[in-house]
Order: sequence, then structure tokens, then C-alpha cells
Amino acid sequence: MTASHLLVPVPIPDRVAALIGSCIPPHILQAEFDADCAAREVRRFRGPRMGVEDQADREQALSELARANKVLAAHHPHLAVLPDSPF
Repeated sequence: MTASHLLVPVPIPDRVAALIGSCIPPHILQAEFDADCAAREVRRFRGPRMGVEDQADREQALSELARANKVLAAHHPHLAVLPDSPF
């Protein structure tokens, strides 16, 4: 029995990734990319003392993440990206 948080991500070959990507609609791939970038941006702005500009940038990244997650969740509910997710 394995716990999902203990699983190690395994790299896949480029040809396999291209094959998987060709089966997914382009707007879903774009939303996945946008969600991943926004989640990384949200994780960048952490800490007890953020300036006003940093708070605004974090809120902007959260809104972009929510927008991308809305597209992903409409395609499949388990595709949503969490801001605190390590993957």
C-alpha cells in the first residue's frame, strides 16, 4: 500500500509526452500550463510581511490560477492545480 504523497514523480520520454498532449484539446493544455505557472507564482509570495505590491501580485496569481482551474475542472474535476501542491 502506498500513500500518494510519498510517490516520486517519474520523468516520461518526450515522445510519450507528445502523444499524451496530442490527445488533449489545446485549450486544456494551455490551461494546465497557466495553472502550473500561477501556482508557482503563488508559492513565491509567502511570508508574514509582504508589501502591498507583493500582496497585489499574489492576488493576481491566485486569480489566474482560479481561471485556469475553472477550465481544467470543467474538463475533468481531478485536473485542478492547488497552490500548495508540490507537483
